[in-house]
Amino acid sequence: MKFGVLALDYDGTIARDGVLCPEVKAAIAEARSRGIVVIIVTGRILSDLRSVAGELTFVDAVVAENGAIVEFPNSQRQINGHLPPQIFFDELRRRRVPFKSGDCIVEADASAAPTVLGAIRELQLPLVILFNRNRLMILPQAISKGTGLRSALKILRLSAHNAIAIGDAENDHDLLAECEIAAAVAWGSTMLQAEADEVISGDGPSAVAAYIRRATTQMRLPPGRLGRHRITVGTDLDGRPFASDIRGKNILIVGEPQSGKSWATGLLCEQMIVRGYSLCVIDPEGDYGGLEALPGVVALRAADHPPEINDVARALQHFDLSVVLDLSHIHLQEKTEYLKAVLPMLASLRRKTGLPHRIVVDEAHYFLHETNIKQLLDMELGAYTIVTYRPSDLHPDLLAAIDVVVSKRLTNVHEVETLLSLSKEKKIDPRGAAILGELAVDEAVSATKQGDESIRRFRLLPRLTTHVRHRAKYFDFDVTFGEEFVFTEKGKPLGTPARSLKQFATLLESYPVSSIGEHARRGDFSRWVASVFFDHRLASDIRKVEQRYRLGHLDDVRQSIANLIMERYGGSTDGMSR
Repeated sequence: MKFGVLALDYDGTIARDGVLCPEVKAAIAEARSRGIVVIIVTGRILSDLRSVAGELTFVDAVVAENGAIVEFPNSQRQINGHLPPQIFFDELRRRRVPFKSGDCIVEADASAAPTVLGAIRELQLPLVILFNRNRLMILPQAISKGTGLRSALKILRLSAHNAIAIGDAENDHDLLAECEIAAAVAWGSTMLQAEADEVISGDGPSAVAAYIRRATTQMRLPPGRLGRHRITVGTDLDGRPFASDIRGKNILIVGEPQSGKSWATGLLCEQMIVRGYSLCVIDPEGDYGGLEALPGVVALRAADHPPEINDVARALQHFDLSVVLDLSHIHLQEKTEYLKAVLPMLASLRRKTGLPHRIVVDEAHYFLHETNIKQLLDMELGAYTIVTYRPSDLHPDLLAAIDVVVSKRLTNVHEVETLLSLSKEKKIDPRGAAILGELAVDEAVSATKQGDESIRRFRLLPRLTTHVRHRAKYFDFDVTFGEEFVFTEKGKPLGTPARSLKQFATLLESYPVSSIGEHARRGDFSRWVASVFFDHRLASDIRKVEQRYRLGHLDDVRQSIANLIMERYGGSTDGMSR
């Protein structure tokens, strides 16, 4: 990740006894000269901060009153909350609690906490109290340093995923949690240090100045604490959540045709998008249009030509946008030429702005096999997700840069050998690859450089969005043994099981109404479509038919369900009747 934002607590972090450390001020100036946006995030009332720090033009923005106030020096101020009603102040005075107030915050000595809490409870006010060393802060609910920073970054059109936060005290937890890298100072709260990615050693603000200079020189975010930004994509076979820390890593997703690798890739994209990461998905076959259902996702497509490069670059300048480049309507040669232009642009844009956070390339074997690979991809970015059913066709330099492998079902001997050789290089136990041919439609395996020398098998989570499916692929798709639909009557199997949606639609008319009725009453048809094909839209439609049958509104569900399948995947129901 590119380092683009520095969020600093004031008291105890970059200042002692209210006095800003001169070394920190100089380091801030150096960071800003390199394009880093610097924001002070403090619990202080803004006027108090000015009285000790002077004019605040040495930073780009100030978040004051523990998140309630956002000010851009020499520009505008945004107030995110409001003061409590007068009755609260009257009650504090009646209880003899000394306090002072700003635009939203009320401050008191920490020892007054029981009295203040009693007043809030008695008056039934929507207020919270926070501690900051020996001070007590009273704020409206849902106001924190994290929400204040988020508000400032939104106005500046910047992402917290490109930010480092540094703090020292109890009220800095939300600030550090908001940013991609969380740093706590060694002389501050031990609980904050336990939550941070790293601890800045030393005994005062001058150590923070040195840390800022190091980070500014590198211009890439330092490694985070393992697991802090893990993406949950499934469950282990024993039911525990399965998550992977993929920040700064290149990912290879493989699987044979119709194994669901694009579905799994879409799941990973969904999880990153809902966490606020910006993605650019290169979609050669139109598999990812469903992502547009998520907020902040736009699909760029044209019937007769690919999206304009300038339009793509313009869209990706916004931290809260993800872009799907739908190339399904153009020929392969035109797709290849387009990627030769768009991939270098994306790498350059990411080095310059930090966006997009991840670049996804599906059907990569068509585009990433030639010797010009280093001109197309900047693998040092650690930002690529590469999707293919032919990993053997990828350029060796690309395979060497892969950090995480996620595999769906894979039975081709040559492709399995390719993964084995890659696994051997990454110290992954090759014996685990034997399960690749056994994977169910909703299963995958994963292996990483930092793994325990074995691949991990897991079951994928349901998707948030509808996966756009190719008719030719999924209508004729044969499921693995044990996943087929077995028609029964009174518990006894009947004839041939259905191993594809096409065969299922055909066989519906071949079995007695009594048998089909038993399945419909139990909801077997909708459950099979959802659990095996993950087509929740079709499953929902079939579920409605089953419900109508249970209520006696339908005498026979066979034609209704067959019609739904054909309408969803194309084709005609002609020839599917008796």
